[in-house]
Amino acid sequence: MKVVSQLMRGEGLFARVMRSSMWATFGYVASQFVRLASNVILTRILFPDAFGLMALVSVCMTGLMMFSDIGIGPSIMRSQRGDDPNFLNTAWTLQVIRGVCLWLTLCLLAWPVATFYDQPLLLPLLPVAGLTLLIAGFNPTRVETANRHLQLGRVISLDLISQITGIIATIGLAWATQSVWGLALGGVVGSAVKLLLMHSFLAGPANSFHLNRADAHELVHFGKWIFLSTIFGFMLSQGDKAILGKYVDLQTLGIYNIGYFLASFPLLLGGAVTARILIPTYREISADKTVGRVKRLRLMRAGLTGAILSLQFMMAFIGVALVGFLYDPRYAAAGPIMVVISLVQIPLIIGLTYDQAALAAGDSRSYFYTIAARATAQTTLFIIGAEYWGLAGALIGQGIAAVSLHGVTIWLARKYKVWDPVHDAAYAISSIVLGYLVVRLNQGSLELIF
Repeated sequence: MKVVSQLMRGEGLFARVMRSSMWATFGYVASQFVRLASNVILTRILFPDAFGLMALVSVCMTGLMMFSDIGIGPSIMRSQRGDDPNFLNTAWTLQVIRGVCLWLTLCLLAWPVATFYDQPLLLPLLPVAGLTLLIAGFNPTRVETANRHLQLGRVISLDLISQITGIIATIGLAWATQSVWGLALGGVVGSAVKLLLMHSFLAGPANSFHLNRADAHELVHFGKWIFLSTIFGFMLSQGDKAILGKYVDLQTLGIYNIGYFLASFPLLLGGAVTARILIPTYREISADKTVGRVKRLRLMRAGLTGAILSLQFMMAFIGVALVGFLYDPRYAAAGPIMVVISLVQIPLIIGLTYDQAALAAGDSRSYFYTIAARATAQTTLFIIGAEYWGLAGALIGQGIAAVSLHGVTIWLARKYKVWDPVHDAAYAISSIVLGYLVVRLNQGSLELIF
C-alpha cells in the first residue's frame, strides 16, 4: 500500500496515470452500478418489448453519433495546440454544428426507420429521444482538457451526478407513463443536467463560437479517419442489435440487450479507462522512451488486461445465477446469452491496450484500417450465422471474427513497437482453460439458446 501511495503522489506521468485510472474505473463502475439498479427497477415497471424498442432507438442514435464523429476529443488530447483557446473554440463550434445536424437527421430518418422495423411508435419516439444529441453538442471542451491532462476527478463526479439525476427522472417517468416514453424522456433530462453541471462547475474559460481555418483543417484532417473508424465502430458495437432487430421479435431483442449489457461491463470498463489514459500516456512516453518508463508502461498494460479479464470471467461464471437473482423468469434467457457474449469478447480484451498508440502518434489512418477489418468480419459472420442458425449462429460468428482478427491488432501494435507477445500468449492460454471451465459449468443453461 505504501508503494502505491508513493506512486500516486506528485504530478509525474505515472502518478497522474494511476490517479486517472482509479477515477476512470470508479466512475465507470459507479455508472454501471447505477444503470444496473435502474434496469432492475425498470424491468419491474415495463415489459420486455419496451426495452427492445428502446434498443432500436439506441442503435439509431449511436449510429448517427458514430457516423458523424470527427474525433474532436482525441484531437484535443493529442494536438500540441490542445490548450489554445482559439483551437478549443473552433472544436466546440464544430461540435455544436454536428449536434444540430444529428438531431435534424434523426428527425428525417424517423419515418423510414419506423417503416423498416415495422414499429410505428419509432416515428415520434426518435425525434424526442434525439434531443440528447442536440444537447450534448453544447458540452464544453473543458471536459476534453481535463482528459488531456489526466485530471478526471471532477469530470467523472459531475458525470455521475447527472446520470443519477437522469435515471431518477427515467424511473419516475416510466412509472407515470407505463411506457417506453419514460425511457426516452429520462435520457433527455440526464443530458440537460450534464450540460448544466459541466458548464457550471468545470474550471476554465467558457467556450464561444469561433472558426479558425487552420484549426478546423487540423481537426478535420485528423478526424476524417476517426470519422471512418467510427462508422465501422458502429458495426462493432451496435451492429448486432441492428441486425437482430430484423431476425427476432422485440421481446427477444430486449432480453438480448440485457444479456449484452451485463456481459459487456468489463470490456466497456476497459475501453473507458484506456480511452482516457493511454493517448496521453503514449504521447508523453514517445517523447521520452527511457527504459524505466517503457517497463512501467508494459506492467501497466499487463495489469489492466489481467484485471479486465478477471472481471470478464467472473461475469461468465456467474452470468446465469446473476440474471436469475436480478430479474424475473421472463428474462431467464439473458443468462446464457450473457455467458456466451462474455466468452466472445475475450480476444478483444487481450488486444485492448494497443489501439490508442496509433491515435497518440496522430495515425488515425492505421487505426481506421484495424477497426474496418474487425467490423467487416464481425458483421459478415454475424449475418451469416443469424441467417442460417438464428441467435446461436450469430453469436458463434461473432466469436470466430474476434479470434481471427486479433492478427490485425498485432499488426498495429508492432507498427508502434508496443506489441508484447508474452502478454498475449499468457492471457490467451489462461483464457482457453477458463473458457472451457465456463462452458462445462453452464452446459445445461446454454442449451436454451443452442
